[in-house]
Amino acid sequence: MSSASSGSRATDVRVRVRVNRLVLYTALVVVTGLFLGPFGWLVLTGLKTQGELAASPVHWLPAHVQWHNFADAFTQIDFLGYARNSLIISLIYATLVTLSSAWVGFGFARLTAPGKKTLFGILLGSMMLPQMVTLLPTYLIFAKLGMVDTYWPWVLWGLSSAPYLVFLFRQFFAGLPRELEEAAIVDGCGYTGIFWRIFLPQSWPVLAASFIIAFTWTWGDYIAPQLLLSTDRTTLAVAVMTTYVTDAGTPVPQLQAAASVMYVVPILLIFLVAQRGFVAGMSTSGLK
Repeated sequence: MSSASSGSRATDVRVRVRVNRLVLYTALVVVTGLFLGPFGWLVLTGLKTQGELAASPVHWLPAHVQWHNFADAFTQIDFLGYARNSLIISLIYATLVTLSSAWVGFGFARLTAPGKKTLFGILLGSMMLPQMVTLLPTYLIFAKLGMVDTYWPWVLWGLSSAPYLVFLFRQFFAGLPRELEEAAIVDGCGYTGIFWRIFLPQSWPVLAASFIIAFTWTWGDYIAPQLLLSTDRTTLAVAVMTTYVTDAGTPVPQLQAAASVMYVVPILLIFLVAQRGFVAGMSTSGLK
């Protein structure tokens, strides 16, 4: 009797596990669809004609797929030139801000100084400031220094570190064993050597996450390049939104959509290649 009841309980447990798994997978599929929906609509928009986009009611699917929209979007502007500008700026900023944020995060995590907690609180509080609040004063400073229409603003922004990335590195470095730096100090290594030789090599998950976040920020930034760079040196984000127009000055939405699809492909590729390091960095930064 007991064996029959235990077998029944085991069956009930298996059924509940399967039901819970089915519910979980269904929820994941729904959430994935919600996230992929806008991108799918963007792709469909890039495959339609001007008339289908202006039609009412809405044409959900293109009657005749317009693959040439992607070729036209690529050839009507210097697509590769604008992409090169975006790549240069994104690499400069992502590399510098990752290293500078790691250095600052190491200081907050492992060094002691009067007022350190207060400074860290001020740093986190600066995350609440919208970009628009500081953009105009920053532009005036760069204009006075003659840095408009150059890459120097992104160099200086990268060297100044980013509060959120500093927080990521601080959380990660704070969880490393104290014995690591104590052993290095006994061997005569200073804190600069401890950072470069011990802590930084162990932080590759956070380095990957920081680099991807910073690269995505810069690649997708529209306001700063529009304000600081001329038309020839501007980024792909600005070019996609401003250069696909008719002779009358009206936008061409199907070309903008096709160019936008090609514009987001590099970000998707970077994430797919480095997703393991990105997920590991985000998951370990809050662990002690």
